[in-house]
Amino acid sequence: MRAAPRSLSLVAFVLACQPDKGAESDSDAMTTAKPSTSFGESFTTSESTPTTGETGAETTTSGETTAETEASTDATTTGGPELPEDEALLRKAIAGEVDAEEAMRTIADRGGFPVAAASGGFLFACLCGQGAWALAGDHNDWAPAPMSQAGPLWWIEADIAAPDGSLYKFNEPDSAQWIADPYGRRHGYDDFGVYSLVRASAAHLERWYAIEDADLGLAPRDLEVLVPQDEAFTHVLYVHDGQNLFDPSAFFGGWQLNTSAPPGMLIVGITNTPARMDEYTQVPDELDGQPVGGEGAVYAALVDSVIRPRMEAAYGPAEVVGTMGSSLGGLISLVIADLYPDRYDMAISMSGTVGWGSLELHNETILETYQAAGKRDFTIYIDSGGEGSCVDADQDGIEDDAPDSFDNYCENAQLHAILQSIGYAPEVDLFYVHAPGAMHNELEWAARVGVPMQIFAGL
Repeated sequence: MRAAPRSLSLVAFVLACQPDKGAESDSDAMTTAKPSTSFGESFTTSESTPTTGETGAETTTSGETTAETEASTDATTTGGPELPEDEALLRKAIAGEVDAEEAMRTIADRGGFPVAAASGGFLFACLCGQGAWALAGDHNDWAPAPMSQAGPLWWIEADIAAPDGSLYKFNEPDSAQWIADPYGRRHGYDDFGVYSLVRASAAHLERWYAIEDADLGLAPRDLEVLVPQDEAFTHVLYVHDGQNLFDPSAFFGGWQLNTSAPPGMLIVGITNTPARMDEYTQVPDELDGQPVGGEGAVYAALVDSVIRPRMEAAYGPAEVVGTMGSSLGGLISLVIADLYPDRYDMAISMSGTVGWGSLELHNETILETYQAAGKRDFTIYIDSGGEGSCVDADQDGIEDDAPDSFDNYCENAQLHAILQSIGYAPEVDLFYVHAPGAMHNELEWAARVGVPMQIFAGL
């Protein structure tokens, strides 16, 4: 038997949850005062460094404000030929007619960067800060081409002969900085970190920034989306703790879903925030005597009424829709399916913290919620690693009190039994995997995530 993870105080736990520049992630083989309960929580960031790629021929022109540029800008304001809306807005930002940061956010929220220009080239822009920034990529053999500065905005217009699959980054030579496009839409990862893509028809990642709904009162968050070949898909998974799913520098190497996702599946990774423990839990509980949690229904509304319509508008609706997560992300996946049973075809919970509510209080757990609701039509996958004796020492109905149990093993085994008792059929619409001794981290989830994704792909 592997040793159970160390117990941590609430203070240490909360400190471990603080994001680095908004790049939060999940999982640290930790437990709370209840030794059988695992949450998982860590945050990662990555630095981008130079990358190389195949050359795609092209001419890069400086971003200097030329007469041609001025004419194009004037055309948007004096009745000349109308430019596409993103190009027109960016040229106004370059001319100082609109706020550059606001324009960048608007464009990133619409067509994204780089912007296709009416000339046939592409406009690249960056609020890169101090220095002398340049554009380099496959199109110019990674020879940095100087960008021009317009207030806080660095920009350049470049002809890209072969934009499909063409990699690029921004470079500041004096400080030897290489960064992916901070507002770029398409990107991927290699040995040098994250890189940006001009355009892409092969499977790739896309980013959407600061998604929110002010009425819900939750913090903005980014989405990282795995887009399959030619954007052709029949299934979509909404997955929580999104910063752990694709980035190889994430804790324990992340889930690596970009290497394990079946073809024809769109995966929407929803990054978490410092309020993760509140947002991913459906009822309040306590940790070390401090109240935590209970905003799960609000987060579920964000996913279903804000994020999902946004993704359907961008990529189109899917035939089959599911939600997936691990630890508290697994719990909130079950919560979302419970709240919207007719909207989701499958809920996938890996090492889910399904005993939440009974840690130090006696609020209703997701086990009790599902038992009371009875069988619904969506498919359920649950799993855990760990092992141990399963006991209910405090007589609250949840077998989560064994000191030798970890990775939420006992609670998930109990949930499996409950689901069968209300009519779910094993290997039909209920799937359960126990990986004896497996710990509570991304390495373990990456090793077995292919199982539920293949089940989901078969629906």
